[in-house]
Amino acid sequence: MTDPIRLGWEEWVSLPDLGLPALRAKIDTGARTSALHAYDIEPFGPANAPKVRFLMHPVPGREELAIPCSARIVDRREVTSSNGEAELRYVIETSLKIGDISWPVELTLTDRAAMQYRMLIGRQALTEDTVITPSERFCQPELSYDVYSSARVREVAPDRALRIAVLSREPNTYSTRRLVSEGEARGHTVEVIDTTRCYMTLNPLAPEVHYDGKRLPRYDAVIPRIGASITPYGTAIVRQFETIGTWVLNGSAGITASRDKLHAHQILARQKIGMPQTAFAASPKDTRNIMSLVGEAPLIVKLLESTQGKGVVLAETQKAAESVITAFRGLKANFLVQQFVAEAGGEDIRCIVMGGRVEAAIKRSAAPGEFRSNLHMGGTATPVKITRAERDTAQRAAKAFGLGLAGVDLLRSNDGPKVLEVNSSPGLEGAEKASGKNLSGALYEMIEKKLRPAPIRKPRRSKA
Repeated sequence: MTDPIRLGWEEWVSLPDLGLPALRAKIDTGARTSALHAYDIEPFGPANAPKVRFLMHPVPGREELAIPCSARIVDRREVTSSNGEAELRYVIETSLKIGDISWPVELTLTDRAAMQYRMLIGRQALTEDTVITPSERFCQPELSYDVYSSARVREVAPDRALRIAVLSREPNTYSTRRLVSEGEARGHTVEVIDTTRCYMTLNPLAPEVHYDGKRLPRYDAVIPRIGASITPYGTAIVRQFETIGTWVLNGSAGITASRDKLHAHQILARQKIGMPQTAFAASPKDTRNIMSLVGEAPLIVKLLESTQGKGVVLAETQKAAESVITAFRGLKANFLVQQFVAEAGGEDIRCIVMGGRVEAAIKRSAAPGEFRSNLHMGGTATPVKITRAERDTAQRAAKAFGLGLAGVDLLRSNDGPKVLEVNSSPGLEGAEKASGKNLSGALYEMIEKKLRPAPIRKPRRSKA
């Protein structure tokens, strides 16, 4: 026979599946249902398996401390409070732990900010073995709100379902489809948002992002897949999510800098990261001088916003280089002149960097008769083992741009690795297939670790 669980009218409890390790709860046998404090309540997920996300203030009087939670919805029920008001509430099921014993309970979600207790336990949540002693409190071991320090909460944080937006105009590309399928396989809700159909409300009190006539919900994370053709508007949308406070995989500043080849090379130079000798000027009279700064032909002439190998020309002689530069200037196009690393032999190394570490490296080889190794230009990819210097260079380059996900392209030169480009929206197809690694899964592991429910600490308002 199981020993009875003895409870007073007030007990310390925990809800481990929600990432709430310590709550003071009122035991109220006069109430039928149990209630948990929640605000910013948002349903999400598919209709056949709906979930709900909410924030929770676990410590009364400390509204600057909030814990993000999510759970599966089991019902939506009308509940009448003690003052006679009826409210339609979401109902979730989760584990309730008191002392060393835990069992599943149903909880209704409602705003209890004005209540003394963040949780009320009704008679439906009590087991047959429970004995209530109304005159006593804390019959079970007492806990402490000290567990809500960032480090301690992360230690006990559960795996929770996330709501993630992928900013992409191309839902059917390999990378976008993999991000959706992998995220859903891990229990998250992943929504593809067409960046150009977003618009913004600029408001100091409540900045918002709207989409197809509706305000977008609060996302746990945003994964930008911003195409080069819409960089200015796409980064403006990313910046708006940053303003709202949403965690963004790649920030607007990093995306903008990586797309501008001149700015990108200036960042690399500032961090003393190896790259091919590069020159830039605006005056047509400086053509020969620019070329002399870089070195002898052959030379690379590259548009500042080139992508996927487009807008990159190999000038094999000085005269050819002058002709290309003259042509680009005639089009009023901005460009760089760059050293051609002949010893690379038409090959480069693409390193996929996630969360500051190289997750995969592939060697891209140019097609016959082609100097560009981009896969979009007919290049081929094979797995490659990189050196410590190459790994360090790739990681430093991604960090210099503040990118959570980056494709860093390296050339193997006689004097060490040189960064050719840092891509803020690297394609996953070639890297996954060549390396045989589940890079989409690795990306979600990094996101999940980043978004485990550590406290959200809002700044306290100073008293006048």
